[in-house]
Amino acid sequence: MKEKISKLHSTTTNYPRKMASDPGEFSRLTVIGTKNARRRRLEIRRLKYTCETMMNVTIADNSNINGDKDKDRLPGSKPSNGATEISLSLSSSPSNQSTSEGNDIVLAGFREKTCKKNDDVRTLACTSHGLLSVIGRRCEMEDAVKVELGFMAKGGEKFDFYGVYDGHGGSRVAEECKERLHKLLVEEIVEDNKEGSGIDWGTTMERCFEKMDEEVNKGRLAEEMVGSTAVVAVVGNGRLVVANCGDSRAVLSRGGVATALSYDHKPDRPEELERVEAAGGRVINWNGYRVLGVLATSRSIGDQYLKPFVICKPEVTVRELTNRDEFVILASDGLWDVISNEVACRVVRRCLNGQIRSNSDVVNQNRAAEAAAVLVELAMSRGSRDNISVIVVELRKT
Repeated sequence: MKEKISKLHSTTTNYPRKMASDPGEFSRLTVIGTKNARRRRLEIRRLKYTCETMMNVTIADNSNINGDKDKDRLPGSKPSNGATEISLSLSSSPSNQSTSEGNDIVLAGFREKTCKKNDDVRTLACTSHGLLSVIGRRCEMEDAVKVELGFMAKGGEKFDFYGVYDGHGGSRVAEECKERLHKLLVEEIVEDNKEGSGIDWGTTMERCFEKMDEEVNKGRLAEEMVGSTAVVAVVGNGRLVVANCGDSRAVLSRGGVATALSYDHKPDRPEELERVEAAGGRVINWNGYRVLGVLATSRSIGDQYLKPFVICKPEVTVRELTNRDEFVILASDGLWDVISNEVACRVVRRCLNGQIRSNSDVVNQNRAAEAAAVLVELAMSRGSRDNISVIVVELRKT
């Protein structure tokens, strides 16, 4: 057999090289191109099959929640309040890593559900939002997302909280922000309203972020070279409040027009450059503009070793909601590095109108979740190499 193969090889190599005009050569190139295109499609659509599989497994594990809420709950998880949990996750990291490293994918956005968290998987679902958080082409998952519906009630009105945290140097600060920042916000609001006055969102958010920064820099974490950006939104009482610290971003679609609710804190942004240099620091162009040639964002929570050049003070925007407000997108820079505000809003609008459908069938119960999935798929197809986290919040019922 080896001799036959050798003879065949020797005979084929004696033929002259085929020119590009040869139909056989065109056929071979077509096959190669088809294989490459298929490989790219499979890479983008790998979320679909993972999510479908994990959904079936998790639903089976939580099927007895309504019967005995505490007995069948996963260790360390919160009570489900009678809601069915739907968890979708992918684990490809060693088991001794933190939660954010073990759960590479989080998908949510199903009707009539509430937000939950388990120690083993991250579970989210609700009526008016959808989210997707993926590891993308990174080796480690450093993003974290948080949705807490009805996290606060004031004057008979409930407020919802949405947050996207993009960690760097590790995931610990992002995970701590996910667990603590919305709780600190409630504490600040209660403290600020002892006399029954209205909420000063600017001052309240600044104090909240400052306390969060103190906790991660001086508390039990105390990791000097770990930090996280944060973009959070509070919806309630006819208002939309956005606070941003870092290069994640919030974008509002109002009357079909994309409106940025936050502006990235990049070191080369003129006012940020002036502030860093006034504090005695420098911005160096080292594979992009970076504070001291290290960090590509000029504001973050944590990063004690870069104080006072990198600060945790957020920029806060308060908008009165109108019937022209359609939805808001919160996302990490893994999305915004490759997709503009206008394109993102156009895609989400078409998803909400049913004109675009995601490749993932598991999200077809909620168009906001489909919109988040489509944005992630689009970002990956455009070459994003970062973790990608997206939350789409519908601001009016259709």
